[in-house]
Amino acid sequence: QVQLVESGGGSVQAGGSLRLSCAASGYTYSAYCMGWFRQAPGKGREGVAAISSVGVTRYADFVKGQFTISRDNTKNTLYLQMNSLKPEDTAMYYCAATVDGCAWYSPPLRETSYNYWGQGTQVTVSS
Repeated sequence: QVQLVESGGGSVQAGGSLRLSCAASGYTYSAYCMGWFRQAPGKGREGVAAISSVGVTRYADFVKGQFTISRDNTKNTLYLQMNSLKPEDTAMYYCAATVDGCAWYSPPLRETSYNYWGQGTQVTVSS
């Protein structure tokens, strides 16, 4: 049974940093594409960053240069380093996993591409 558990969320002031983690279990983690998504109040869920099984990354335009996605296949853990946080980054952040449509050279950023989801971790950025 696939399980994804996020941690590392919290409340920070604008300009601060947070590092989110996602612990994965129940499947061959290294074979899957992984992604981070977020959902702000009253909005739909949007892709933030994704990483393929071999470490190729992909970012939404609005976080390029601000967020960094990484993975440690020895620890079955996904990370999202978030720097220079802004109030508009406030959202519930979710990690997701998929092996379907997981191209090593182009990890997907669409919500519909992912099969497995964590419960989310809240990030709140105050001005």
